[in-house]
Amino acid sequence: MKAKAKAEAPSKKAAKTEVKTTPKAEPKAKAATTKAKAEPKAKAPPKAKADAKPKAKATTSKAKTEAESKTRAASKTTAKTKASKAADDGAAPAAPRPKRSGKREKLSPDRLTLIVEAAMKSLEDDKAENIVLLDVTGRADYADRLIVATGQVERQLQAMAQHLDEAFAKVGLHLRRDSVQASPDWVLIDAGDLVIHLFRPDARELYRIERMWGPESPGASNATPG
Repeated sequence: MKAKAKAEAPSKKAAKTEVKTTPKAEPKAKAATTKAKAEPKAKAPPKAKADAKPKAKATTSKAKTEAESKTRAASKTTAKTKASKAADDGAAPAAPRPKRSGKREKLSPDRLTLIVEAAMKSLEDDKAENIVLLDVTGRADYADRLIVATGQVERQLQAMAQHLDEAFAKVGLHLRRDSVQASPDWVLIDAGDLVIHLFRPDARELYRIERMWGPESPGASNATPG
């Protein structure tokens, strides 16, 4: 009986030992649980979305700039193509004309001369190239005088048109809003008896205003002096 009691004693100690050692493993489980709870801090992808918005805007702006460049390049190519085709055919397309809702008011010769001089001076100050004044009295139904000049770029054409408007205002002529027509290659200014054509080089070659209305054009010799 004593032997059995001794034998049972170690087993009880072992059981006690097992009971004591089992709780020691629990902190590990708690640590794992704590790590699992800490994992949600790794949510950083939203920053990528925030960063993507400025990039998207930059891409859109770049795309617009490229589209505008392509449009201008296409316009230049079209003008060159039309000019070469017109040269091959020996005929120029119809030049831009004033858009008027009624008849033009005839100016006195002195008044017309004053306006023409103001326009010529403004163009010379703006360094316009190859300025030509044409008398089309009795031949053109929309003007008695035409001025043709060249600017190298669209911005120069716009600046010349603005300065012409200011020059006319100084001599008492105020242009209507619809007196100015514009495209990337030309600008037309309707000052009544005076019409001004501002062209880029390719467009000027395309429309050939001087050949149509110049001294050597058909009907020039029979024209009524202005």
